[in-house]
Order: sequence, then C-alpha cells, then structure tokens
Amino acid sequence: MCDVIFEDNQVLVAVKPQNVPVQLDSSEDKDFLTMLKDYLIKEHNKQGNAFLGLVHRLDRPTGGVMVFAKNSKSAERLSKQIQDRTVDKIYFAVLNGVPKNRQGTLKNYLKKDERTNTVKICPQYEDGAKEAVLNYQVLETKNGRSLVKISLETGRSHQIRVQFAGINCPVVNDQKYGNQSEKGNLALWATEIKFDHPVTKVRHTFRVPPPYDEGAWKDFNVARFLLV
Repeated sequence: MCDVIFEDNQVLVAVKPQNVPVQLDSSEDKDFLTMLKDYLIKEHNKQGNAFLGLVHRLDRPTGGVMVFAKNSKSAERLSKQIQDRTVDKIYFAVLNGVPKNRQGTLKNYLKKDERTNTVKICPQYEDGAKEAVLNYQVLETKNGRSLVKISLETGRSHQIRVQFAGINCPVVNDQKYGNQSEKGNLALWATEIKFDHPVTKVRHTFRVPPPYDEGAWKDFNVARFLLV
C-alpha cells in the first residue's frame, strides 16, 4: 500500500519506504515508481499504463518524502527547479560519532563507480568528479551518537552517507560506508521537501517524521525538532 500524502492533477507526494528502490534496478525487486503507478491505475480506474515522472531520487535504504510529476509539463518544471536548486530538501540522520563543529558545511568532490555502485571522495580535477555540498546542524548528542539535520545544496548519489563517513561520523547502520557489523535500517530519512507548484507557483512544504520509535532514532527526542 502506498503512503500518498498529497495529490492533484499535477503532482503526487508520497513516502518512500526504506529498502525499496525508487525505480526498477538489476535486483528486479518491486520499485516505488511502479507501486505508485499501480496506485494511480487502481485509484483512478486508468486503462493501461499511468504516467508518473521521476524528478529526483532517494537511495534504496533511505526512506522519506518524495514528489513526482503527473504529466510531462510538470515533470519539466519540477526538474528545472531541482536543476536551479530551488527545491529545498531536509534530511534527519543519526551518526556514529559527533562532528567537531555543531553546525557547518561539508564540501567535497565525489566520484561514482557504477560497477560497484559505490561513491568515493576524490580530488576536484579527477575525471568524473562532481561537487557535493551539504549543510548540517547537530541537534542532540547521546552515547557517542548525534542526531543531525541536513540540508542539501546538491543531490549526488550517496552524498550524505559518503560525506559524513568522510569526517569519521558515518550514518548508523550504513552497511556500505559505515560499520558493516551493525544491523537494522539505515538511520537516514528524507524529512521535508519544499517546491513551487508547477502550475499555481505556490510554495508547498511537506514534512514527514522519521520512524522515531524504531532503532537508533529511539535514543533521541526527534519529535521536538519537527515542531517548527
């Protein structure tokens, strides 16, 4: 069942479950885009395939709020907002470790290895390097872990995970860039998205809390940081 939180003729906003790919990949597991298209077909009694434009992505182990376009014109306009960096995306994460600065900016150059589906920090002028920038604020610390709020300036693959691992504060339960012996869902969640409606131009904000009664989230008072 899809958790759709907003829908009109132009856009659809929904919550991606953790450990579900956004779109079909080599695993051939059921993907979120297909799930939402099935929802549209059933909900609106559509015949055949339903159009749904994918304008941004989340890593497979990351859950949280996403916006999709319901027609090609909206897809084009939303994609341009993302390209122009006028779509604001906020994430919450629990880190193993405490960053030296309570708030700051991480800026690196990242390169993806498509063969292994891994990303590494690399020199600026290395072939394939792409700039990655995020801003963070440490909200709370406990038992050597940190609850952080993150806003992305760029949207690179695995960006948050790689950049925090790069300062020796990997995301809790990150099997790829952190402690491989940890078990449980990745403690990274797409909490908020802001965008201009592709037709009305009205600024929309959607906020979805992380599963704060589960796993690493339980150690922190996540709810109080979502009140504003």
